[in-house]
Amino acid sequence: MQRKLLIVEDEPDIAHLVQKHLQDAGYDADIASNGAAAMELFRKNSYQLVILDLMLPDTDGLTLCRKMRSTEEYVAILMLTAKSTELDRVLGLEMGADDYLTKPFSVPELMARIKALFRRIDALKEGGNNITEQESIERGGLYIDVNKRSVQVEGELVDLTAREFDLLLFFARHPGRVFSRIQLLDKVWGYNHDGYEHTVNSHINRLRSKIEKDPSEPQYVLTVWGVGYKFRDQRSES
Repeated sequence: MQRKLLIVEDEPDIAHLVQKHLQDAGYDADIASNGAAAMELFRKNSYQLVILDLMLPDTDGLTLCRKMRSTEEYVAILMLTAKSTELDRVLGLEMGADDYLTKPFSVPELMARIKALFRRIDALKEGGNNITEQESIERGGLYIDVNKRSVQVEGELVDLTAREFDLLLFFARHPGRVFSRIQLLDKVWGYNHDGYEHTVNSHINRLRSKIEKDPSEPQYVLTVWGVGYKFRDQRSES
C-alpha cells in the first residue's frame, strides 16, 4: 500500500520540492501551507507521516504537533525548523515529534530520515505481531503496557513521547545489555549517522526526569561510562 504523507510548509518552493522528491520515491504527498489547512487535511485523511514546519503563518508547529498527538491514530511527525537552538529541538520532541531536521537541509538527508522513520514503524508493527495481547513488562516499580503504549512508575501514569516510549521499551526488553549511542540511534531511531549522538543524550535525560525518582541517581537507565547506557537487570542482582 502506498504511503501517504502530509507536508506542512508555508514556503511554496520548499513544499513543492519535497513533494516532488516524495512522489518520485513512490509516496503520495499532500501540501498544507498553514495550520488550519493542515488540520483539515489531517482529519480527512489517514497519513503515516507528517513533515511539519515549526514556523507557520497562523500558528506554530508545536501547537499543531500537540493537536495531532491528541488523536487516537498514531502518525509519525518529522519537524522542520529554521532555528538551531537546543531549546527548539527539545520543545519539538517534548510535544511529540519523532525526529527533527534543521533548515537548510539536504533532500537526501530528509529522504533518509523519512525512510528511517518508516523502518522503525514497520519494525514495531512486526514486533507487535509476535506478542500476546496482554504483553506487559514489569521491572521493579516500573510497569510498561506494550499494546496501550503506557507506562506507570509506582502506580502513577507517566506521560512519555512516542520516541521516549520506544527508547524505554527497547531498554526494558534488553536488561543488562550495554548499548552505545550509535547502536541506540540505529535500533530506536532507525539511522546511525555520526554527529547525532547528542539526540540520544537528550532523550535519555528527559526519560530519566520522568521515570526516575532521582534522575541524578538513576535506578532504571544506567550510564556505563565510556561505553553507553543499559537498563538495570534486577534479576541478576537478586
